[in-house]
Amino acid sequence: MLSLLGIWHPQPVLQPAKMFNSRINDDVTKLITSDFKVELIDDSMKGLYVELHGPKDSLYEGGVWTVAVVLSDYYPYMPPLILFMNQIYHPNIEETSGKICLDVINENWNPMFSLMNVFELFLPLLLTDPNPHDPLNVEAGEMMLQDKATYEQRVREHCQRYAKPKEAAAAPEAQCSDGDASVEEEEHDGSSNEGARREPDP
Repeated sequence: MLSLLGIWHPQPVLQPAKMFNSRINDDVTKLITSDFKVELIDDSMKGLYVELHGPKDSLYEGGVWTVAVVLSDYYPYMPPLILFMNQIYHPNIEETSGKICLDVINENWNPMFSLMNVFELFLPLLLTDPNPHDPLNVEAGEMMLQDKATYEQRVREHCQRYAKPKEAAAAPEAQCSDGDASVEEEEHDGSSNEGARREPDP
């Protein structure tokens, strides 16, 4: 299984404490015992793949995405790294890397938030209510504002092509075939790969 655990951003001045690890274990355990399908990365509680279904009555309904989650030693004081592993067409999600632009999981993250909040509330809301005025995918943002019908068609086409259960299930394996180096490379230079199974572009 592809290891995403070496990918992270600068660490805060804080020193890791047992309470941090306890919170990681608690949050991951709650997610594993929920209705979400969860797979640990390299048998570590600090990395996991979570299966996310498109919200009902949204353009993404019927789509299934594998979402990678990486937790630093400082979680929950630092937010989780969230990446969509199979492609999605959305103004606030980078199409090739799967990185997301969502304030509540970035600069407005609060240690009171949990992984259950991320998957039950934050990500479904992101898919239901995109913000085209602050896009990571500039093309999608502009299209949503200027030609909504074409935008909606493009979203559905991506769901059909990249977000069927078999594509979501294949995502981690496809990344694994490219090895850890490609993941780190994407983290540093933003390089991307085409295809139903995106290579982890953390």
